[in-house]
Amino acid sequence: MATSKPASRALAKLRKIRGEFGEQWAATKLGLIQILSKARLTRARDVFELHECLIFLRAYPDDASVLAHVEGELSRFADRSDLRRHREEMVNSGIAGTPIEFSFYWQTAEWLVQRFGPRLSIEWDYFEHEKLLEGRLPLFALWAETPALDELDMSPAEWIRNLKSPTESDAEFVVKRVEAMAIDAWVRECFWNELDFTLRLAWGPDGPSRTHACWPVAKTVFQSSSLKRPRPDLRHEVLVPPESIKSVSLKDGKRLVAMAREAMITRSRDLDAFINGDPRDVRIVDCGENLQFVCIGVKPERRLLLESVYAFLTLKNGIPIGYVLTSALMESAEIAFNVFDTYRGAEAAHVYARVLATVRALFNVDTFTVYPFQLGYQNDEGLKSGAWWFYQKLGFRARDPGALRIMERELKRMRRDPAHRSSLDTLGKLVPHNVYLDLDEPRDDVIGEFLLDEAGQTVTRMLAERFGADRERATRELSAEAARLLSSPPWSRLPAAERQACERWAPLVACLDVESWSKPERTALFEVMRAKGGRRESEFVARFDAHRKLRAAFRALAD
Repeated sequence: MATSKPASRALAKLRKIRGEFGEQWAATKLGLIQILSKARLTRARDVFELHECLIFLRAYPDDASVLAHVEGELSRFADRSDLRRHREEMVNSGIAGTPIEFSFYWQTAEWLVQRFGPRLSIEWDYFEHEKLLEGRLPLFALWAETPALDELDMSPAEWIRNLKSPTESDAEFVVKRVEAMAIDAWVRECFWNELDFTLRLAWGPDGPSRTHACWPVAKTVFQSSSLKRPRPDLRHEVLVPPESIKSVSLKDGKRLVAMAREAMITRSRDLDAFINGDPRDVRIVDCGENLQFVCIGVKPERRLLLESVYAFLTLKNGIPIGYVLTSALMESAEIAFNVFDTYRGAEAAHVYARVLATVRALFNVDTFTVYPFQLGYQNDEGLKSGAWWFYQKLGFRARDPGALRIMERELKRMRRDPAHRSSLDTLGKLVPHNVYLDLDEPRDDVIGEFLLDEAGQTVTRMLAERFGADRERATRELSAEAARLLSSPPWSRLPAAERQACERWAPLVACLDVESWSKPERTALFEVMRAKGGRRESEFVARFDAHRKLRAAFRALAD
């Protein structure tokens, strides 16, 4: 039976007007939702589009009546007969009632098994590493089982089914056996990632979904007027700080990290900074009108040596609408900005301006940069979307002379012909270079310009010359040297995360010529190192950036 014409017309109209706001639109949307509530859509695409309209209106509701009807429809969405009919066509939609399939990283696979073990399975039809797994099967078994493993001719999938308990899933068995291996955490990740299993998470009422994802807000902000679509003046907007930045409890920190992870899972993605999010370092940044960023730091053991990485989950009325990844150092920050598909075309530029203002408030930066992948380099989606021009129109500029010449040539063409659009070939020549927004005079000691890899190479040459393959001896001896040079208390008395950070920094200290520094400068360096393993990594950025001698030494090291 085909979808009725009234239902088809109602869905098309709701899709068209969902982003229109004002007194006349609320009643129209309400009527369309009521029609679609009773309809049974025959195409999976239509069921998906209805869901997207509803979650858009959950983030941007016209009034209390629209909100109540939207929430009611979403609460029942998994029970719709048309959704159940199209369940398999809607794999990876992230909609309640549908399964998710993805090649998740180790930490996510482990996390999913802990929460939904029996519902998680391996999709053997997609598995491509039979020989590799066959050679590793003895690692999953006891020695007494090896005669059978050696002699019986069974596929790896059959062996896993043979080895596991009847009450556990194949994915649950494999993950638990990998967990039990007496190997380093990094090796465990490599072991799992090389096998590259595609996992399937079957739906259950407590499962992750985009349909039910929501963080409670004190009061819903209704969208009674047009969305903020005009291009903002970033140089002005970035100086307007957020309304508040508040820490959350450890309990809420855990819930928010889980929510961020689920936002990725339900979109068939993994993000390291959310996977390794530290619930002790979670803050909610309020930008007004219920636009919030959940600012999540990384666990100390997973932090980069130098830049500090934070990930933001963007919320509107408590609904996840996108995410941000930022790394900061040297009063500069690199920004990766993403709006989830459902909410693109709404208020992207306005939200982006609030992102920059938040990053400035957290890290006191005066230079922002966007790296090439975000612009479209080795990223077909970004290239075809013309992302480079999105940033150019907001005031970002390349520093590469060739890219600037191409930009000026394209701008002249656009002035002559307003309909002109840069070809993919032209965009391909623009996107390999970072673009920058400088609030003050441009500096070259900023992320994207400052070559941190050169500093790393200097350290590697020193380690190779002094210690060769014995990197463990290097850690012991250089840690002792650094503690002596910095006149620091014994590192054994430090909290474990701070001690680890200091040990990781010890080879750098050996390359910085700190013997010539004053005692206060050396003491301040020790505090920088401790901060890298502290509760908030943003404290490391503040201390590093304030240490002028250290910044100069790093620049010399890189040069």
